[in-house]
Amino acid sequence: MKSKEQIIEKSNRHAAKYTCFLGGKLVDIDTKKNACTYEYNISKDYCHSIDVVQGGFITAMLDTAMSQPLIVAHPDMTHMSSLEIKTNYLEPTRAGKLRVEGCVIKNNYPIIFMEGRIYNEDNVLTATASSVGKIKISTKQ
Repeated sequence: MKSKEQIIEKSNRHAAKYTCFLGGKLVDIDTKKNACTYEYNISKDYCHSIDVVQGGFITAMLDTAMSQPLIVAHPDMTHMSSLEIKTNYLEPTRAGKLRVEGCVIKNNYPIIFMEGRIYNEDNVLTATASSVGKIKISTKQ
């Protein structure tokens, strides 16, 4: 089994381009809890109303954090699709440093239930999400 540091390094090396564009990187993963934490440093390029991050980018950050524990838990996964994502905007999410946490709350293969949260630099919860996804795992041995 790979160490936590190896998992994080590999995940960041193979991160989706949009994660890098948004200034994101995986900083922690807990394989026992099926949870992970990303840090983002969002520039004002992804904002409206001067420094408020556009909602689609907020959902993209949450979706990434919610799905990453699945990617680690199922290296033989051939695809994953979101069936539903619900994002709740609790406070304005402003440009700057953000912590995004995601976890799998129920793994009922092939249907997966996930949750995510975004916190700003002051540790204020600014957005939450819940998601239902469907995965397919390779049957080849």
